Amino acid sequence: MKTISIRLGVVAGLLTLVTACGSGTAETTAAAPQEARLTSCGIPLRIAAPPERAIAMEQNAAEIMLVLGLADRMAGTAYQTDPVLPELKEPYSQVPVLSAQYPGREALLAKKPDFIYSMRASAFAPEAAGSRQDLAKLRVPAYLSSNDCEDRALIPATAEFEAIFKEIDDIATVFGVPERGRTVVTDLRRRLEEAERSVPQDLDADVMWYYSGTKIPAIAGDTGLPGTITKLLGARNAFADVKQQWPEGNWEEIATRDPDVIVLADLTRGGDGDSAEAKKRFLREDPVAAKLTAVKNDRFVVVPGSSMDPSIRSVTAVEQVGKGLTRLYD
Repeated sequence: MKTISIRLGVVAGLLTLVTACGSGTAETTAAAPQEARLTSCGIPLRIAAPPERAIAMEQNAAEIMLVLGLADRMAGTAYQTDPVLPELKEPYSQVPVLSAQYPGREALLAKKPDFIYSMRASAFAPEAAGSRQDLAKLRVPAYLSSNDCEDRALIPATAEFEAIFKEIDDIATVFGVPERGRTVVTDLRRRLEEAERSVPQDLDADVMWYYSGTKIPAIAGDTGLPGTITKLLGARNAFADVKQQWPEGNWEEIATRDPDVIVLADLTRGGDGDSAEAKKRFLREDPVAAKLTAVKNDRFVVVPGSSMDPSIRSVTAVEQVGKGLTRLYD
């Protein structure tokens, strides 16, 4: 599923710092001075030297590379779902955009990539880049986030921030910039701790995360990033008993759970109920949804849709939701 404004100055300063200096369940070791070996979603990767023609298959992957100061190592990117973070707009403009969604295999290989990075398994479908095993035969290592492994059994039971931090460290190691990775992660950890402390300690709220759709809404279960953020902030996920990342909901069931707060994904792709304002209009006009406690009391928190998936934006999502809950309950 799937792509902020709080503390953007911090991210901007971080980007300036790393530029001046020049993830999957992964276990990274330095086998040689310029070589990186790691395992991504069960597939061993060997990167003989820091890549020079990397391709990020979607915006969240691109933003991690850009915040590490790697624009000059990128041969392309794709699948932009939201406006790029303002601090990354200029370096993002330097990277060729290969496709509005995923580029096909032929277009991808025409760029002569030496590394491919994606946060979604769908990037390696036959109609997209093709399997990572096939890419490996062409000597193109491909890294996939642990949040969406091809083998679903390898996906962690919950989306944890440590996995995001590990992914940033992995990408920094692959590109030979481990110090930049440590700087980024250190700042993210500090912000995460501050956001957790900022929320009222006696918070008593059932929260529903609403991603997209109106007739059949996509809402957050317990195993994705929204479930992790809800627990971190001391609230309760209204669908904590659903062990899926993004199950299909129905309004009658939602009404029985009657959330106190609804977190709305603000999506720019233009689909049914994608934007936060479209969701609000639907909720206020639908005869069932309009009776929800959160709707009657105008208890909404809005975050960009891409921040609901693990990425460089995830800590900002914690900050935004924490600030929203504080505004509603403090």
